[in-house]
Amino acid sequence: MNSTSPTNPATRASVPTLFADPDFQVAGRSALGKSAQGAIDLGLTFLTLSRITDGDPSSWYQEWRDLADNQRSRAEQAHDDGHFQTAGAHFLAASDAYSRALAFVDGMPDDGVLGPTFRAGRDSWDAFIASTRGRHVAVAVPYEGGTLPGYLLRPDATGAPRPTMVVANGSDGSLPGLWAEGIRSGLERGWNVFVFDGPGQQSMLFERGVPFRPDWEKVLTPVVDSLVARDDVDGESLLAYAISQGGYWLGRALAFEHRFVAAALDGGVVDVSRTWNANLPPEMLALLHGGQKETFDQYMGQGPSDPALERQFAFRARPYGAFDSAFDLFTAVGTYTLGADLVAQITTPTLVTDPDDEDFFPGQSREMYDLLRAPKQLARFTREDGAEHHCQPLGRTLTGLTVNDFFADHLATSPHVV
Repeated sequence: MNSTSPTNPATRASVPTLFADPDFQVAGRSALGKSAQGAIDLGLTFLTLSRITDGDPSSWYQEWRDLADNQRSRAEQAHDDGHFQTAGAHFLAASDAYSRALAFVDGMPDDGVLGPTFRAGRDSWDAFIASTRGRHVAVAVPYEGGTLPGYLLRPDATGAPRPTMVVANGSDGSLPGLWAEGIRSGLERGWNVFVFDGPGQQSMLFERGVPFRPDWEKVLTPVVDSLVARDDVDGESLLAYAISQGGYWLGRALAFEHRFVAAALDGGVVDVSRTWNANLPPEMLALLHGGQKETFDQYMGQGPSDPALERQFAFRARPYGAFDSAFDLFTAVGTYTLGADLVAQITTPTLVTDPDDEDFFPGQSREMYDLLRAPKQLARFTREDGAEHHCQPLGRTLTGLTVNDFFADHLATSPHVV
């Protein structure tokens, strides 16, 4: 039974309890919200969630994997029949379901399914891109002697230069997940939308072993350089949007990259390490901040071994790089921080979303907004609108309207836009 009071709108839940396990509840809420944006039908999402054993990572994986395989089979049949639009819709659904299947792979006894499942999802995504028959295109971004995999999604295949929204993903978000978090709403405005895997994200991590880096301007600037060289991109009408921990990536990059007409941080992230450090006792924090590496590592190594927790910790640490020392890992995460001096260098007009009941970075959106010296807007999202929690999972339509109105207003007043 839900413990929230049905008579107090300030505490009433905006979605029924799907799972008792809090992490499964967060993931289930996200799945429902994204279904409302059209990647997977809501009925299929409800049906899949209803079949999952509460708190069982293997059950979560299998149900979403079964849905993904089903959608891919339907896509292939539609393609063979010459129904390319239908094939594309099913390939998009398959790619989203494959990526969703991996949400709790760190809790499974054997995470060997990660690589093959990720590849099945990316192949389905590539098939979705191909099904548009030239409307959406793959774009490899030159990066430090190699490339970043990117995709330019366009309203049509005419090649006309358009305003282009560049999306920075979160720490573990997938490309199909961005369909509900910016792609669809951007295309509906008649803009291009560019999405990509950066260091530590998706294929760059799972298939190339490239970890995160804190200086994201070294990532975003090559992306911008590639886009402004294209005939189908209006290089004077660039927009930037970031979801989840992407609020740190983009916030950092905006301090150095000033070619955007406007930007949106959904939401603001000032210090990634606060989430990591939240469960450390004061004594451990003192050791960490005092540089007491040996003692910190000794304490971290104490206590009974829990294989499940060790797997989860290793999985969450993996994107930051390979570390033999817990102290070195926590110290590295501590470099993902935006100080007032960096934020003061941002000149791009910036919107920051700020939802009720932020789960992962509480208070940081308002903190980021207060630090900004550029033209700015704080967009509040509330329980009363059913748009609370991290990145407003059940308020994605409202989020898209709010962010894109901010973008449209700044495009309209830009001296470069005709």
